[in-house]
Amino acid sequence: MSPPRTILYTGKGGVGKTSVAAATARRCAEAGLRTIVLSTDPAHSLSDSLEAELGADPTAIGPRLWGQEVQAEREMEANWAAVQRWLGALLTERGVIDIAAEELTVPPGMDELFSLLQIKRHHESGDFDVVIVDCAPTGETLRLLSFPEIAHWWLEKVFPWERRIVAAARPIARLIDVEVPEADVLADIQRLIRNLIAMNAILRDRDRASIRLVVNPDRMVIKESQRTFTYLNLYGYLTDAIVVNRVFPDELADGYFSNWQARQSEHLTEIRSGFAPVPVLSARYFDEEVIGGRMLDRLAGELFDHADPAAVMHSELTQEISSANGTTTLRLRVPFGERDDLALQKVGSELVVTVGRQKRTIILPSALARRRPAGAKLERGSLEISFDNPPEGDGRSRRPASVR
Repeated sequence: MSPPRTILYTGKGGVGKTSVAAATARRCAEAGLRTIVLSTDPAHSLSDSLEAELGADPTAIGPRLWGQEVQAEREMEANWAAVQRWLGALLTERGVIDIAAEELTVPPGMDELFSLLQIKRHHESGDFDVVIVDCAPTGETLRLLSFPEIAHWWLEKVFPWERRIVAAARPIARLIDVEVPEADVLADIQRLIRNLIAMNAILRDRDRASIRLVVNPDRMVIKESQRTFTYLNLYGYLTDAIVVNRVFPDELADGYFSNWQARQSEHLTEIRSGFAPVPVLSARYFDEEVIGGRMLDRLAGELFDHADPAAVMHSELTQEISSANGTTTLRLRVPFGERDDLALQKVGSELVVTVGRQKRTIILPSALARRRPAGAKLERGSLEISFDNPPEGDGRSRRPASVR
C-alpha cells in the first residue's frame, strides 16, 4: 500500500486558506479518494467552513471525506506530559507562579508541532489516500521540522550515554538542589525526536508531499509569502502551487472597484513572475461568503478547473541554498537564461534577478540578507549566486553583479 498524498496549506492569516483546504478536500473525495482534512490552527475554523461538527478525532462528514480539528492540549499530554511536569516542578521550586510555570514548559510553536504529528499517524494507519492540512498562519512550525541533522545527532551521540550522564549528574544535582529528569522525561524527548525525523521523511518526499501557499493579490501578503517560499526552499520543502484567492473579476474593471482591480492585476503579474515556474491557481472574490458545500465546490471548480487537486503540480525546488567552506550559494532555476541577458542587484534583503526585460525579486532569509553577493555563474540551466561573510554594514549592494 502506497503512502497517502499529503498537501499542506499555509499563508498569512485571513487569506482564506481554510476555505481552500476544505474545497480541495471535497474535490478529492468527489474524485473517489479517501480524504481527511485536518486543522492544526489553534483558532479552528474548519468546522465553520465545512458546516460540520468536527472533533479531535477524524469525523465522517460525507462519502470518502473526514474532518478533524486537532486539539493541541491533548497532543501535548500524549507527547510532552512527563517533560512538562518536570519543568513545571523545577520552575515552581524557583519561585515561578504555577500558571506562568505551566506556560513556560511549552516552547513557542510546540503546540502546532505536536498537532502536525497527526500526519504521521494518518500515514501509518493506511486509512486515507489524501491527507490535507490547514496549517496555522505561519511557516515557523515547518522550520521546526527542518533540523533532522540535529535530531540524528542527539539520537546517535547523546541518548546512548543518557543513563551514564544522568547517573553522573545526580550527586551534583543534590548539591545545587536541582531535580534530575527521570527516565520517562528522557523517553518523551527521545520519542519526540524520533517522530520529528519520521515527519521530516514524510514532508520531504517530493513524490507524495507538498506545500501550497495561499495568498491574496495584495503587496504585504505577497512579500510575506515570498519570504515563506524562500524559507521552505531553504529547508527542502516542495511548494507545488501558489493559490491566489479573492481576485476581483474583470467585470469590476469599471466603477468603484476599478482601481482595486487594476492594482490586483499588477500584483498577479508580480506573483506569476516572482514564483515562476511554480504553477499559480486563482479564484475570484465571490459575491457571497465561502461557507458550506455549495460555495466550497464553486471555489474548487475555479481553482482546479480541468486539474487534479491531488496531483503534484510541480516537482522541483526552484531555489536551493547550500553551504561549503564558509561560502553560501543560492541556486535558482533559469532553464532558458542566457549569460548576456542576466543581471543581479541586491537591495537590503531583496535580490533582484533580471533576465532580459523580466525582473524577479527574491526575499532573502535573514542569514543571507546580511551578506553581499560575491559572484554568480550560469551553469546547466541554473544561476548560482555565492555570498561572502556578513559585512560590517547593512548588506546593501545596489551595484549590479556580473554573471560568469
